[in-house]
Amino acid sequence: MSRPFTTIDDDGAPLKVVVVGAGGMGRAWLGAVEASPLVELGGIVDLDLDAARAGAASVGKPDLPVGRGTAQLASDVGAQAVINVTVPAAHHPVSTEALFAGLPVLGEKPVASTVAQGLSLAAAAELTGQLFMVSQSRRYNRDLFAAKALAGGLGRLGILSADFFKAPHFGGFRDQMDHPLLLDMAIHQFDMARFLLEADPVSVFCEEYNPAWSWYRGDAAAVASFEMSGGERFVFNGSWCSPGQETSWNAAWRLGGEYGTVLWDGDNPPTASLASADAAALAAVPADAVVVKDPGSEVHGSLREFVTALRTGTPPMGQVHDNILSLAMVEAAIESAATGRRVLIGALLERSYREAVRDEKRPDVAAVLNSWSIDGSFSAGAALGTAPAPAVPSPIS
Repeated sequence: MSRPFTTIDDDGAPLKVVVVGAGGMGRAWLGAVEASPLVELGGIVDLDLDAARAGAASVGKPDLPVGRGTAQLASDVGAQAVINVTVPAAHHPVSTEALFAGLPVLGEKPVASTVAQGLSLAAAAELTGQLFMVSQSRRYNRDLFAAKALAGGLGRLGILSADFFKAPHFGGFRDQMDHPLLLDMAIHQFDMARFLLEADPVSVFCEEYNPAWSWYRGDAAAVASFEMSGGERFVFNGSWCSPGQETSWNAAWRLGGEYGTVLWDGDNPPTASLASADAAALAAVPADAVVVKDPGSEVHGSLREFVTALRTGTPPMGQVHDNILSLAMVEAAIESAATGRRVLIGALLERSYREAVRDEKRPDVAAVLNSWSIDGSFSAGAALGTAPAPAVPSPIS
């Protein structure tokens, strides 16, 4: 589902970027930018200029240019790319503005507030020829890559589970929001499942609930079972109000196949028990039995891949057309919990596509959306892109 995009020649100088959003996550990204030799911080954008100035001071650059407008500040400082770390409601307008200013975008997850807005951004990226990459930072974990490599010895994969049990007292908006676990956290594990299985979601049945002692207004626990495009099942079992014996923030994983099982606790190297097809017993396999590339760590890894993609044209993980499916898993799980029914991902994509076409304000983006085709059955996974409308509907392709 990758799409070509404009590259930026490597002239030996770091890529100049502006960071949009100076809140808590913005500060983390400012630190990552300052720590990387691949990029140079050109300025900070925030509606609250005092917050932007405080962000600049936090990285030792109190005189750094700041502003309220993304395209304007980027132009003023000669920025070559934008890092969008705004709240989800601002992802669509900020990323759209940057793309149409001729700037590639690295955006925090989720791609947008809704799948429909994500489709609009995918169309905008196609139209402008700019890279829009979503940072799913928990993919950038060497142990996760090792778990995937070990899974290569399992033969046919069938069962993947992620157990996530934490008890954070955030305070603020999370305590009051609807669907706090599914909306604010589970997209990480849903996206990691797609990575581990190299498969896309087909359908989901989900139940949300709120334990009696929960300090969240909305349901802080959920169980979701996904059918994936390779026939595998992925089961997410999670809670944000489970004190004691807590799991990793990455979750605790079990991946089973015809020749064995891989376990990963989310914090330490994974382990595996594997056997050949005719073996009578399973043998333990350590993580160091496989060689994996170093993906970098979390936001540092996604920043590095973003720059590498712009320099080389190599499609990165998280390119918008692909990443939309991780958000679709969240929306479908919430819909299933609300209706008590299994939800087909293809049907949700089809509804979101119609919504995107209906609500698009830019005629040029609407034209790109209208050039796409769609298949509500989604029986073979999903693809997003451009194609003439076929006689028989096919996945968005």
